[in-house]
Amino acid sequence: MQTKIVTAQDGLSLAKQYIFGGDVVAFHTETVYGLGADARSDEAVKRIFALKGRPSDNPLIAHIHAEFDLKTLIDGEPPYAEKLRKAFLPGPLTMVYPSNGKVSKYVSCGLKTLAVRVPASPTAQAFLRAVDIPIAAPSANLSGHVSPVTAQHVYRDFCGKIPLILDGGASSGGIESTVLDCTGEIPMILRAGLVTREMIASVAGACEVYHRKAGEAPKSPGMAHRHYAPRCRTACVSDAAEAIALYDREQEGGGSPVVLCESGLAAMFAPRRVLDVGGDGEEMARRLYALLREGEDTATLIVAVEPKARGGVMEGVLNRFSRAFGRNTDEA
Repeated sequence: MQTKIVTAQDGLSLAKQYIFGGDVVAFHTETVYGLGADARSDEAVKRIFALKGRPSDNPLIAHIHAEFDLKTLIDGEPPYAEKLRKAFLPGPLTMVYPSNGKVSKYVSCGLKTLAVRVPASPTAQAFLRAVDIPIAAPSANLSGHVSPVTAQHVYRDFCGKIPLILDGGASSGGIESTVLDCTGEIPMILRAGLVTREMIASVAGACEVYHRKAGEAPKSPGMAHRHYAPRCRTACVSDAAEAIALYDREQEGGGSPVVLCESGLAAMFAPRRVLDVGGDGEEMARRLYALLREGEDTATLIVAVEPKARGGVMEGVLNRFSRAFGRNTDEA
């Protein structure tokens, strides 16, 4: 199979043809690229899982355009959810509702809920309007690998496996959407992202954070312990001295190490090679996945120094950081 990379302007008719033929199409969103198929079709949704090598208990998100009638997919919503939709959508927020069963059961992996997102990306909106159906989509990467923020990242994982990638340029957000459980009296964050707990609470009046219990099935995408991971060896440390020691040991052994750290620490590692992930949460979110992809291409070992900042967007950054480097943070 030939995999084409085209702009939305040039590829919408092809994308619609592939989707209604039961195939899978990758498309740009403002967070990361998605791997989409007809959410109503069991076979199309199962094809996503097969292509990614995705565990069968890891739910997908149904993507819709801004004018799509949400009520045709869900079984009601609390008043705070409507306020949140008006405040943050289209945007990097996924909202989980009671499902009315109108999409494939495989989208939610047997759960009685449905995660719905309205992406802000013009490319995504054009694609979703062209098909005018809910599109089930996880991130467009092989399961466990670093999520893609460019069309070329998608191509490297799925060349010859999918027919089309709708290229909208680099994703500006850089990490996946916040996933918010809206089935209770108080909204609950299942996966942290660019829409923060503070932002949600300012609209809804309150917001809690879910902690997955050991052995519990995932309620949201991205809850696997080892996830978003580069293909080279990795290490995660809390201070510069330890990072330098690991770097030098790898280099002395004939390897090609690199340090990944926040901007304020970068000068401490000279003349060693550094991937500067940025100085604040938004910049770190935007740059993290691209740098992890760069690191796996050029290094035998990525030594990451855990950022010190906390709160806001940093909760999403630290969530991805811990999973990329194999640290478990969400079980309680």
